[in-house]
Amino acid sequence: MYSSIKQICDELINSFDAIPEQRKSLLLKISKYIQSKKEANLPIELVYVCTHNSRRSHFGQVWAAVAASYYGIDNVKTYSGGTEATAFNINAINALKRMGFVIENDNKETNPVYTVQFGVNESTECFSKVYNSEANPKEHFAAIMTCSDAEENCPFIPGVELRIGTTYDDPKAFDNTPFQDAKYEERSRQIAQEALFVFSNIQ
Repeated sequence: MYSSIKQICDELINSFDAIPEQRKSLLLKISKYIQSKKEANLPIELVYVCTHNSRRSHFGQVWAAVAASYYGIDNVKTYSGGTEATAFNINAINALKRMGFVIENDNKETNPVYTVQFGVNESTECFSKVYNSEANPKEHFAAIMTCSDAEENCPFIPGVELRIGTTYDDPKAFDNTPFQDAKYEERSRQIAQEALFVFSNIQ
């Protein structure tokens, strides 16, 4: 894992006390799901879902992959999707770059595929897609809803074993304002902190 990203993780694991108890109870349901899969020696597949699959769901996909690596939990695959496909938002991409991720894309004009690298031979592939895209698992997975819109507009997700809503405020509200970069990094760090908390509880 790149040292800059490991340093962020080292800082965030010392701030778990800042997560409200009610929120921790919700996050522990994801931990329990992951633990059960690990004990059964089954693949752990997590799909982060948000309406446009452009910001928060990609943060979820990326930071869950980082958290699994940080805690040495094997057999974890992370994905994201939306109720519609748009593109991985440039402000979210730039926030991750500032935090130390190395991000490259395939240069497609619309909806490029991004390789988000967080260590030597450690990466996840991000592009915007609907939650039931061929690129995502069809069964035996957890769906983690990162926005209230997706939670309300995805009444049924086929093949899901755990569906849980851990919604986050949308940094899009601060696009093209003086607070844009700070708010994207704030949301990225919040999602990172909660992903780390989830994986910290895996034995």
